[in-house]
Amino acid sequence: MPAPRAYVDVHILQTVPPANLNRDDQGNPKEAFFGGVRRSRVSSQAWKRATRLHFTDHREPDQDQATRTRRVAAALAGRIGDTTGLDDEGAARLATALLAPLKIRAGKKEGDTAYLFFYGHRQLDAVAALVRDRAAELVGLGDKALAAEMEKLPIQEVFTSGHPLDVALFGRMVADIPALRVDAAVQVAHALSTHAVELEFDYFTAVDDEARKGQETGAGMIGTIGFNSATLYRYASVGLHQLRHNLDTDEDAIKGVQSFVTSFARSVPSGYGNSFAHRTLPSLVAVVVRSDQPVNLVSAFEEPVASDAGIAAESARLLAKEHTKALEQWGDAPDHTAVCHAFDEGSATGSAIGKAFGDAVTFPRLLTGLGEHLTSLVAPSVPAAR
Repeated sequence: MPAPRAYVDVHILQTVPPANLNRDDQGNPKEAFFGGVRRSRVSSQAWKRATRLHFTDHREPDQDQATRTRRVAAALAGRIGDTTGLDDEGAARLATALLAPLKIRAGKKEGDTAYLFFYGHRQLDAVAALVRDRAAELVGLGDKALAAEMEKLPIQEVFTSGHPLDVALFGRMVADIPALRVDAAVQVAHALSTHAVELEFDYFTAVDDEARKGQETGAGMIGTIGFNSATLYRYASVGLHQLRHNLDTDEDAIKGVQSFVTSFARSVPSGYGNSFAHRTLPSLVAVVVRSDQPVNLVSAFEEPVASDAGIAAESARLLAKEHTKALEQWGDAPDHTAVCHAFDEGSATGSAIGKAFGDAVTFPRLLTGLGEHLTSLVAPSVPAAR
């Protein structure tokens, strides 16, 4: 039975104090015009990386993790050297030979690929294991004989199976070899402020401690940092059907969705983190499971939220109103909704959120309920045990 189509939409409202989460080419916070006014913006790439780093910090063992780099040959050589005892030169020669059948274009620096290659640690270990028992024999062969032996090995097959969650979620683009591509299961929108923002600058000085001891006046250095503060609307969608295709089991896919929601909600880009200490938790996280299509609700903020009232609460009310209005207009009722938020449930905001997404639950309960619902979706497609 084909896998049911299901999209898990994640809607987040998060208020960030003065910060520079994601710099542009001038070093200032990224911005965008939306609804006729300037908004704070954090690129999807920045938040996807923050999410991947959260995976890395909170997942064990190392074999379940992934790396994106141009230096895959050096990483493979290190694994070969560790498991075979070959010297650096021999390990590097075998690593280069192993990757040659993939025909990935070489980069400008020796040993680099032309673009970042996204691989799982377990996958690279499996490639190194292909030559472990014959390393000394293979490294003694001439170039043509070695290349011929490498062509016999299932190197491409290793990189097209057993993907870690990072690769399965965010995909892998390899222009040279379509077979190595992995279609991403997740889409992440650029985060936008729900209101207009103004770019501000922090003028700072640093004192030279030694000069101060000598009673010299003046600053050791002077500089400025651009910043803004904003209530951000963040949106992402996970295609459960694509994630099931990319991973080995339905259980892995469901746990993968829960891991993504957790890391997407809890992660924050680290730009100028030491200068601004800007890490906050979202004031609202809503999940909506749909079978028709992903639906971004950013149109709720096309008219910017006014700053003469609580921006976070009004943003939450407008988000809930937009979701309710979309359901009324299009008639596409979601299969499952859940929300975790920090607003008074007896207020106008809390009432609107409850009407749109249901009663508030804790974040752990939101994850548990989401997992239970996704399990019920995939269960009919799993053959009954005999």
